[in-house]
Amino acid sequence: MRVSSQDVTVVALLADPDAPTEIAQRMARMLPDRLADRSGPGRRFDVEVVSEPFTAGAEDLSTLTHRIMDRGSEGNWDIVVALTDLPLHSHGRKLVVDLSHEHGLALLSLPALGGFRLQTRARQAVEEAVLSLAGPQATGGPSGSRPLRGPFIGRLAPVRPGQVGEEEIADLRYVVSGPRGYLRVLLGMVRANRPWRLVPGLSKALAAALATGAVATVNSTIWSLATSLSTPRLVIAMVGSVALMIGWLIVDANLWHRTDEISPEARKRAALYNASTVVTVGIGVIVCYVGLVVINLVWALFILNGRVFASTTRTPLHAMEYWTLSWFVASVATVGGALGSGLESDEAIRAAAYSKREQERRSALQDDHGD
Repeated sequence: MRVSSQDVTVVALLADPDAPTEIAQRMARMLPDRLADRSGPGRRFDVEVVSEPFTAGAEDLSTLTHRIMDRGSEGNWDIVVALTDLPLHSHGRKLVVDLSHEHGLALLSLPALGGFRLQTRARQAVEEAVLSLAGPQATGGPSGSRPLRGPFIGRLAPVRPGQVGEEEIADLRYVVSGPRGYLRVLLGMVRANRPWRLVPGLSKALAAALATGAVATVNSTIWSLATSLSTPRLVIAMVGSVALMIGWLIVDANLWHRTDEISPEARKRAALYNASTVVTVGIGVIVCYVGLVVINLVWALFILNGRVFASTTRTPLHAMEYWTLSWFVASVATVGGALGSGLESDEAIRAAAYSKREQERRSALQDDHGD
């Protein structure tokens, strides 16, 4: 890193590819002006975005910090703030941000900021980190470990100072803990995986589900079943089909995370990854199910004949019958989609279910197990 000159502080946002880079690029446009407004008179900031997979093959906090420090020494920057969508842990707590005032670096774990208003929270966290690292010229206060503040430390989960070991590079650390902290990190991981991409990513499964739904809608046996089933049974059919689809995708594509380590830390990390997988896949499947209900309803309105339906089921074809049939057919079609997902490659399912960094992490783990 270089020494600031002419009251200009050069800040590098070192971001993992995919979502962290997109977040860094968006905030880089407004950060210089915001930092200048909050710093001393005449102070200016230049912000550069560097997209590199600095977390590749590593989840250890010490290793990542050394990588950031080494990368910072190669660049012409005053401050390096690294952004990753990797959930990081320190002394049994989930890391939000690590700072080293001596080396002018910070490491921000985006999942710890939660799943909502991520862009705003990330910008606020980076602002606080940069102003803290910039020292008394920018903050108007004493140098050293200036406590972070700002609205990104909200009520959703307690963000508080964390323990820092004597041998570590960092001198200031913030973590989240407890059930609300776990929920916050989990939501952040799910958001990083972008579950809404699962639906278009499973083309073969969707084709199987749509074909099953189209055939089932004109099947007289399905008509009779739909009109005879009570609401609780329809709910059971819905929950069962969604659960089957989620379980099939996870098992068939080998999405369940297993660890060979026996430490409590490793087991907690594996449980967190598996929880994020279930929620990510679950959201995607539920979105798919709702879409099937709508498509089946439109198809039923177009294709069904009221007199044929009534003669078969002895029930007039009214709005409630359309809705009940579409709901039940969506459950049947979801089971068909689960079977159709077996035609998808494991790589296609992982690409639909996970962020790019998470895909790389799981591929590296599989390579290690293969060796």
